Amino acid sequence: IGVCGWILVSLSFLLVLITFPVSIWACIKVVREYERAVVFRLGRILSKKAKGPGLILVLPCTDTFIKVDLRTVTCKIPPQEILTRDAVTAQVDGVVRYRIHSAVSAVANVTDVHSATLLLAQTSLRNVLGTQSLAQLLAGREEIAHSIQAALDSATEQWGVKVARVEIKDIRIPMAMQRAMAAEAEAARETKAKVVAAEGERNASKALQEASMVLTESPAGLPLRYLQTLTAVAAQNNSTIVFPLPMNMFGSLGKKSTGA
Repeated sequence: IGVCGWILVSLSFLLVLITFPVSIWACIKVVREYERAVVFRLGRILSKKAKGPGLILVLPCTDTFIKVDLRTVTCKIPPQEILTRDAVTAQVDGVVRYRIHSAVSAVANVTDVHSATLLLAQTSLRNVLGTQSLAQLLAGREEIAHSIQAALDSATEQWGVKVARVEIKDIRIPMAMQRAMAAEAEAARETKAKVVAAEGERNASKALQEASMVLTESPAGLPLRYLQTLTAVAAQNNSTIVFPLPMNMFGSLGKKSTGA
């Protein structure tokens, strides 16, 4: 601080001693557990590190200090209009959580660390989401959030800021795109339902073919199946009158027609 600086500091100490003990109340400051104080003496950072927590001594006229809060800050990113890689317009907002780990860097390297971090978070969100397609944006939120966090953390390191987490809160797309996506999903479900129904028909045909082969090998099985069907019909609809006919009658009728 030079010779003039030491002279001013000495005069400040002398003023404190002359006005003691009244001056002690203006010189002693309290720093909380979650705070750190960056003390400037004649414009220079004292000891190149922050003070606290506890009691700190500040000389009148020559020293000034700035308190920095080290607690985690949760900041909401306003909705951002982005254009995805496949030319779809969407509105995306999110939440960023960060904390200051170096009070000296936060005071000396940036004017307003909180405002700068918020603006950089908005820019990083737009830059990262602009390289993703709509399908990737909807399905890979966690991976995109990690990418934004890494980009934001590397940029704010020189400000003494550590980004803890970035989360994408909401994604809003135009109504026309929502209707198109709903129609596409409905068509995909209908296609899947038709495929499942066709698969069921094929399995039923195979089962019927196997049943016919079993009935062919056992001639007594067909009358039993016929009687079981009659029982089921009589139990479901009592108003229906069924006249059972012997199976050999059909056989004799077939022989007569063949003979004729």
